[in-house]
Amino acid sequence: MTRPGIHTASEDRSLPVPFTPARASAIYTMRTLETAAERDEAAALVQDRQNWLVLHSLPAPAGADIPAQFRTAQTRSAGLFEDGRMLACLIPEQSPDLAWGQGPCLFLRSLYTLPGHPDDVTRLITLWASDFAARHDLPHVRAEAPTRQLRDPAPVAQLLNRLIDMGWDLYGPGCGQAGEVARLELKAEHRSGLGALINCRVQVPQPAQRDRSTA
Repeated sequence: MTRPGIHTASEDRSLPVPFTPARASAIYTMRTLETAAERDEAAALVQDRQNWLVLHSLPAPAGADIPAQFRTAQTRSAGLFEDGRMLACLIPEQSPDLAWGQGPCLFLRSLYTLPGHPDDVTRLITLWASDFAARHDLPHVRAEAPTRQLRDPAPVAQLLNRLIDMGWDLYGPGCGQAGEVARLELKAEHRSGLGALINCRVQVPQPAQRDRSTA
């Protein structure tokens, strides 16, 4: 199911790994947030992005205090870093009860990127997530993008078209963990050579409890 103004993805589309020159270590690191300082940095990044969304009249998740979720040690969050600077943060979950999609998955909850960063961080997260899911025998990656009604739907349509171009399939609108959302699914895929670009040190998320409340 698609929304007006949004094109569909092709069946055989594959997102290529960008070429990077050889170097001693990976350019980026994706790792579990272990320290209070890292969790505070993630919470600050979330607040900066939320303020940016409001400033640009774009939809933001409703309800839960998301920065507080990143601050707590009980949340197994992760971040994407370049030279020690956090570019994005998220909460990876294994097969939560989403009420949509078939079979197990890696779910990317509360994904936020650093405002104004020139690199295509969303593309890097897409590459990492599809490879991470494949390496842990999860056939799909799923995510939800806030899409509450706006006077001008063009920015949301542009975002969704960009995600589709990266390999995501659009399942249409619905009610999700962040309120009104677009449901997105990505096929897991082993990506040979990705380690030269992104060093992965993310702990494997445990299967989500079926009776837990959603954010």
